[in-house]
Amino acid sequence: MHLWVRVETDAGVTGIGECVHGGHASIALIKELEPRLVGLDPFAIDKIFEDIRRSLVFEGGFAGALITALTGIEIALWDLKGKALNVPVYELLGGKFRDKVRVYADCEVSPGLNLDEAKRVVDEVLERGFTALKIDLDIFAYGHTGSETEHYVKDKFNMTPNRWEHERMVKLAETVVAAAGPEIEVATDLHTLLDKHSAIRLARDLEPLKLMWLEEPVPPENIDTMREITAATSTPICAGENLYLRHGFRDLIEKQAVDIIMPDIPKCGGLSECRKVANMAEIYSIPFAPHNVSSPIGTMASAHVCATVPNFLVLEFHWTKRDYWTTIIQEKTDIIRDGHIEMTDRPGIGLELDEEVARQHQYPGTTWFE
Repeated sequence: MHLWVRVETDAGVTGIGECVHGGHASIALIKELEPRLVGLDPFAIDKIFEDIRRSLVFEGGFAGALITALTGIEIALWDLKGKALNVPVYELLGGKFRDKVRVYADCEVSPGLNLDEAKRVVDEVLERGFTALKIDLDIFAYGHTGSETEHYVKDKFNMTPNRWEHERMVKLAETVVAAAGPEIEVATDLHTLLDKHSAIRLARDLEPLKLMWLEEPVPPENIDTMREITAATSTPICAGENLYLRHGFRDLIEKQAVDIIMPDIPKCGGLSECRKVANMAEIYSIPFAPHNVSSPIGTMASAHVCATVPNFLVLEFHWTKRDYWTTIIQEKTDIIRDGHIEMTDRPGIGLELDEEVARQHQYPGTTWFE
C-alpha cells in the first residue's frame, strides 16, 4: 500500500508526492501540518521544510514519522513548482548529469528458497533487462523459513549465525552470482541481523564473488562497528535506508564507515535534502545508491535526484511482483525499461496517478485526499 500527498494551490496547479514507512503516524502529522501550509509561497520549498522541522524539534524534528510526513509534502511541492514553471524537477535541482538512471531489481530471493527456485527468479529478472539485482541473505528475510531452515535455525533473535546458516548464505550468493553471469552485478542484503565478527567473516568469504555490495550487516547507528567491518573486507559495505536527514548521515560519511550510502529519498527528507546527502558523500568518494520501495511516483521523484548528482551508482526497484506497477499511473507504461529510467522533459516529476486504480492501493484506513 502507498501513501501519496497532494498539494493544491489557488492558481489551479497541483503537485503529487509520496512518502514511505511513516505509517498512520505520518498520515496524522500531514493532516496536522495542513493548516500551517495554507497561504505560504509553494516555491519556497527548503524554507517551508526547515521552518516546520525546526519548530517541531521537540516533537521528532530529526527523524521518524515527522520527517517522513514532511518528505511527502516536500516532494509534492517540487512537483508543483516544476509544473508551474513548465520544467522537469531535475532542471530545478541544477540540471542532470545523465539522461538515464540505472535501476537494480530487488528480488524475492532469500535462504529460505530452494536454490533452483532462486535461479528461476534471477532468470526472470534478467529477461526484463536489468543489469543489476539484489538478494536477501539473512535467514528470516520475509518469513521464508521453510522446514529445512527451521530444522537448523533455533533462535531468530541471536545475531550470531551458526555454521549451517553461514554456509547457506555463502552458497546462496555463489548460486545467484553464477546464475546472473559475469556482466550482471549482484548486491546482497542482511537487514542488520548479524553481529560484528559474523559480519566480517561473511564479508570476507564473499570477497571472491566481487559483489556490488553487502547491505547493512549490522545496525547502522553503531558507526564505529560499521567502520570496523568496512575496513576488514574488500566486499563493499552499504547502509543508510533507516537514517534521516543529512544530520543522520554525517558520521557515517565523515568516518567513512561504509563504502556506499543508500538513503530512502521518499522517507528521510526528500529531494533537496538527499542531494545534500549525496554531495556530502561525494567529498569522500562514496557512491550514492538510494533505497526505494515506492510506487512509480516516489520512484520517479527519486530518479530526478539521481540524475542530478555525479556520484550516483544505482537506484532500487522493489516491486517485481506488483501487477499494478504500470496501471497505477495515467501514462500506462513502465517507467523502467531495460533496467533504466529515462528522464523526460515533462514538467514536475513527470507522472500522474490514475486515481481510479490508485484508490485500490492507498494506505489502509485513509480517505482519498480529504
